[in-house]
Amino acid sequence: MKRAAGGRRRGYAWLPDQHGAWAMLAVPFLAGTLLAPRPGWAHALLFAAWVLGYVAVFHAQQWLRLHARGLRSARRHGRPAVVFGAAFAAAALPLAVPHPWLLVVALLAAPFVAVNTHHALRGRERALVNGLAAVVPACGMLPVAQRLGGGAVGAAWAPALACLLYFAGTVPYVKTMIRERNSRAYRRGSAAYHAVALAVAACLSPWLALPFAAYLARAAALPGRGLRVPVVGAIELACSAALLLTLPLTF
Repeated sequence: MKRAAGGRRRGYAWLPDQHGAWAMLAVPFLAGTLLAPRPGWAHALLFAAWVLGYVAVFHAQQWLRLHARGLRSARRHGRPAVVFGAAFAAAALPLAVPHPWLLVVALLAAPFVAVNTHHALRGRERALVNGLAAVVPACGMLPVAQRLGGGAVGAAWAPALACLLYFAGTVPYVKTMIRERNSRAYRRGSAAYHAVALAVAACLSPWLALPFAAYLARAAALPGRGLRVPVVGAIELACSAALLLTLPLTF
């Protein structure tokens, strides 16, 4: 248990308090759904399975991390892992029967989940590599959602790459605002990455240059200004929303 203000005890939340992760889960999937020729109920079921699976894996990884250290606090993650895992199976199985290719998608995502699990066991969830490994399967959900709605897989790679460019950039950028806010190397690396991302995005579509120019500006100008964490999160949510609005209008 944790203590809240005034000394009262409160339980641990079952949903991870990770706003950036929620945006990363939602934006590529929703973009793929909007780009699909025939979006339908299957998208709602797949999105539910996607979110439930993420939360189940989160709690399972935290249970493994704490259990490996012999900590009793691991128990608080056991029940959520089982409950969300069962809910994930209930949502995923009805989709896997008519769409068995989704099982191949799950296998392709497994190595990235393994990387995240390895870092969780070592207590290094904030590592740069760990963050980047989480971005890849999240952005891969864009072609999955588009294919589920009857879209051509080949048509989805450009918007998926745009998502990957943005969300991969959020990993070093957010570090420059919080944990690595005093690191000049991180600031320079983040700004350099965003400059390259802007060039690549502009090659995908001139319209993408607009949001990616804003992403570069915030990566170059905001670190070191002492913004509070809620403000940083609000800016990233706005940036994610801008990408979600731009992709269906571009592709």
